Amino acid sequence: MASADWTELLSSLTTGDVLRGATAGFVPPNGGGSFIYGFNSINSTPGAVGRFTNLTNFAPMAKGGRITGAVQRGVSGGDTNFAPFLFIGLQGTDVSDVGYFLGCSDEAPHHIVLRKGALSTGLPASSPGTNGILARGSLGYAAGTWLHLRLDMVVNLNGDVVLLAFQNDLDTNTVAAPVWEEIPGMEWTPSPDTGRVFIDDAAGVNSGSAPLLLGRAGYAFQTADVSRRGYFDHVTVARQL
Repeated sequence: MASADWTELLSSLTTGDVLRGATAGFVPPNGGGSFIYGFNSINSTPGAVGRFTNLTNFAPMAKGGRITGAVQRGVSGGDTNFAPFLFIGLQGTDVSDVGYFLGCSDEAPHHIVLRKGALSTGLPASSPGTNGILARGSLGYAAGTWLHLRLDMVVNLNGDVVLLAFQNDLDTNTVAAPVWEEIPGMEWTPSPDTGRVFIDDAAGVNSGSAPLLLGRAGYAFQTADVSRRGYFDHVTVARQL
């Protein structure tokens, strides 16, 4: 998608707090092009910057969908107070709105984490069942590691929302020809090898709140300190029909 296909979320931190843009100044993921999209905080103002797909039938999507993208928690001025992630099911056009998001936890080494919450609050280093964390991968990654992630939001007729999460091994496959596999530590015990990591049930029991039945998709960077960096590449979005 072109830059015109993305709209910045309301209440995003300004360029006086977070610089951002397409750049050829960094090594892309395996199979990536010449440019990536980067964020760099230049102040310690807490908040987030996000961009959502503004295409017809995507803003919002009437049901669920899929987002994929390469995400990097960049080498920064410190190990904490920032997180880059993909999101889907966002309930509005503001960084304070709630959605489902998958990305890099706020810790070193970081883990792949799935959360339901406000984008502006990021991905805390918490266990599933606390702070909105729905699932957490078991492997740790160093800053500067590209992770190719996929998050599916499937809205069932009964009102359940099934969340599936996958990872593509960039040491073996490119971002253009992914081979999606389950994320270690995030397998759903009743039905392994499906990619299913969480069911946000219609009664709102599992997550503590009603499931999100539609919404917007995109990518975001949360920060609360200076010289924190996040990078994205090859982001794709599809909608559930």
